[in-house]
Amino acid sequence: MKQPELGRKISELRKAKGWTQEELVERCNISVRTIQRIETGEVMPRIYTVKTILAALDYDLNKISDDQDILDSFTNWWKKLLLVDIDIDKPSEYVIRQLNGAWLFGVLYFILGFLEGAAEYFRYQDNELIYGSTFYVIMKLAVLISSVYFQRGFILLGGLFRNYLLKIVSVISIGCSILLIAYDIASIFYDAAERHFILGGAALTFGGIGIIYGLSLKRLEYSIGPIVKYAAFFEILAGCFFLTIVLSFISFILLIPAGLFEIIILYKAVIIIKEKQEEHAPEN
Repeated sequence: MKQPELGRKISELRKAKGWTQEELVERCNISVRTIQRIETGEVMPRIYTVKTILAALDYDLNKISDDQDILDSFTNWWKKLLLVDIDIDKPSEYVIRQLNGAWLFGVLYFILGFLEGAAEYFRYQDNELIYGSTFYVIMKLAVLISSVYFQRGFILLGGLFRNYLLKIVSVISIGCSILLIAYDIASIFYDAAERHFILGGAALTFGGIGIIYGLSLKRLEYSIGPIVKYAAFFEILAGCFFLTIVLSFISFILLIPAGLFEIIILYKAVIIIKEKQEEHAPEN
């Protein structure tokens, strides 16, 4: 484990035992100043020093290594999911495959949206699950997966065209979608009396995200073409209606053309990248 994580871990273990730094010093015979510098992450101690401190804290060094391996694996998975490690300066076949996958998932997300819309309408109006709880959960998970992979396409576009606002707002949108769908699924298994307040908060959240998302999309017009401004228009307008809460239902209608235009944007981005690759391909 590297610093500053190691220092934080040692500090947590020490505090869990209720020890001061001086009390830890008495048990491992290391100076207070050294303990202080290790816990604050100022220095990376030798392995012998780490073993001595952890032995005094009754903690196995291998556990720290295992914890770090798990953390690294999760971090790498998250970076791969959100396309953080993609080399945006050299669009590759991998990038094209990701964009193709994104617009295909966009089509799936668009179709599932009608099923989800019907389910949420009857659930909100009549408190009825028209598909049954099992299908509802499966549908919601399918919506979540397809929406995440759809949004990944715009994270990638944000990096490719130096539109970092689009990249950031797409990541935020994914996070909010995960939270909302997790709540939707959980709420069918208990009496969610607060559901109206949650939905109101979600409308305000996605209203703000929609407006910023539309503005960030608009910045792609020069790179992708005029179709971007239509997607941006519907996103901004839908966001404004979400903010009213009482007129949120209009937003779902407006998001239909917005979704279609966004699928086309991703598809067109693939064509543009392929054309650029052909232009720079060496002649035989």
